Amino acid sequence: MVAIVSTAAYLGLEARAVEAQVQLAPGVPAFVVVGLPDKAVGESRERVRAAIAAIGLSLPPKRITVNLSPADLPKEGSHYDLPIALGLLAAMGVVDAETLSEYLVVGELGLDGRIAATPGVLLAALHASERGLGLICPAAQGAEAAWAGGSICAATDLIGLLNHLKGTQLLPEPAPGEAEELVPGPDLRRVKGQETAKRALEIAAAGGHNLLMVGPPGAGKSLLASCLPGILPPLDSSEALEVSMVASVAGTLTGGRMTRARPYRAPHHSASMAALVGGGLRVRPGEVSLAHLGVLFLDELPEFQRAVLDSLRQPLETGNVSVARANAHVSFPARIQLVAAMNPCRCGHLGDPALACSRAPRCAVDYQARVSGPLLDRIDLHLEMQPVSAADLALPVAAEGSAEVGARVAAARAVQARRYRQVAARTNAEADGEVLETTATPDAAGAKLLAQAAEAMRLSARSYTRVLRVARTIADLAGAETVGRLHVAEALSYRRQPPRA
Repeated sequence: MVAIVSTAAYLGLEARAVEAQVQLAPGVPAFVVVGLPDKAVGESRERVRAAIAAIGLSLPPKRITVNLSPADLPKEGSHYDLPIALGLLAAMGVVDAETLSEYLVVGELGLDGRIAATPGVLLAALHASERGLGLICPAAQGAEAAWAGGSICAATDLIGLLNHLKGTQLLPEPAPGEAEELVPGPDLRRVKGQETAKRALEIAAAGGHNLLMVGPPGAGKSLLASCLPGILPPLDSSEALEVSMVASVAGTLTGGRMTRARPYRAPHHSASMAALVGGGLRVRPGEVSLAHLGVLFLDELPEFQRAVLDSLRQPLETGNVSVARANAHVSFPARIQLVAAMNPCRCGHLGDPALACSRAPRCAVDYQARVSGPLLDRIDLHLEMQPVSAADLALPVAAEGSAEVGARVAAARAVQARRYRQVAARTNAEADGEVLETTATPDAAGAKLLAQAAEAMRLSARSYTRVLRVARTIADLAGAETVGRLHVAEALSYRRQPPRA
C-alpha cells in the first residue's frame, strides 16, 4: 500500500508542492528516504521511529520506502518529519488516508512525539490556502498560520493530532496572532545641532532614498540612523505580510505576531557575504532581506569586506537578491533603504588640523577607496557632517521632533502613493524610466542648472537619475507640483565628491 501526504518545499518565498509517498512492502526490514533529501530530512527516519514508539506503536517488519516527490527538487529542513510520520501511520491503517488528503502537513517531531516549530509555516499556510487545503502544523505556530485563513489544525503532540483526526478529540482552531505594538525609537529631539543632517534624513525618509553620512566620531551618525524608523510611516497590510513571510522563512516570526513597524537591521562590519545577502548550506535570507521594506544600517562602512559591500549592488538596484546554487536558484525580496555611516579617514579627524594624523589627506583617499565607486553611485544622498560643538550641546531641546517630521514624511508618501498607484513603484526612489521623466522633469531653470551640474560634476547616468528622484521628493515635501530650480539645487548639494590626494 502507498499512502500520500501533501507537504511543501521552500525556495525563497515560494512554496512548492511536495508529496510524501510512503510504501510498506515485503522484504528485508529497512527504512529508506529518497527524493533528494538533505541531512536533516535523512535523519527524520530516527525521529519518526522514536515518535511512533512514544505513542505505543512499533513499525512493521517490512521495507519502508518514503519518496519525496518531485524527486528532482531538493528537500531541506526538518518540517518533513510530520508528513512522513502521518504517511507511515496511514499506510499502517492507524489513520484514515482520505482524511489526510484534505490537509497540507508540516512540522518537526521530537523523540517523545511532541511537534516542534519549523521555519516557513506562514508560506505553507498561504500555499495550502491557494490549493484549497487545510494545514496541519505545530501548535506553537498556529497563530502564525491563521493569518492565511482556511482550516488550521495546530497540534502539540502526535497523539493529540491522531485523536483529532479520528474525531475522539477536538483541537481548538487557532486565532491570528495579535499585531505587535509600535515601539517608539529615539526621538529626533535628542539630536543636538546637525540641522542639515536632520533635513537630509527627512528627505531620505520621504522618498525612500539611500543615505550616506560622512563625519568625525561623535557627530551623531548612529543616533540619526536609529531615529529614521521613527519618522517612517508604518507598514500597510500587504507590506506587513511581505515582511512577515521573510521572518517566517528565517524562523524569527515568534507567536505569529505580525508587526506594522518597519524592520531596522544593523549588522556588524564583520558580517560575511552569506550573512548580509543570504545563502549558507541551507539557503536562508540575509540581513538585506530581513530589512525588506525597512532600513539596513551599515556603520563603519569601509570596515566591511569589499566583496561583501559589492554584493549589495544588485539588491540596491533591483530590490531583489538571488542566491545561485548548483541544484537551486533562490530569490528573496530586498527592497531596502540603505543608511551608511563612515568616518572621513581612519583617524576620523580629517578636517581638524589639530587632531588629524600626519598622513592627511592621503589617509582619507586610501580609507574611502575601500568603498567602490559603483556602490557609492547607488546612494542618493551623500551628507558631510561636522563635529558637534559645545555650543550645540548647550542648546535647549529642539521644538520639533520625530512626530512633526513624521507627519510631513507621511504626507509626502501619500502624494507618492497616489502618483504611482498604477505602476510598480511605492516611492520616488523606485521610480524609473518613463514614469520618472513624466513626474520629475524639472522646469526650464531647473533643467538648465541640472545640465550644467552634470557637466561640471561629471555625473553618471545613474547619478543624474538619482538627483532627479531626490529633487522630486524635495518638491513633494514642499507641496510643489513641478520640480523647480531650488529643488534641483538642494538635491545636487547632496552629491558628494570623493577626496583627492
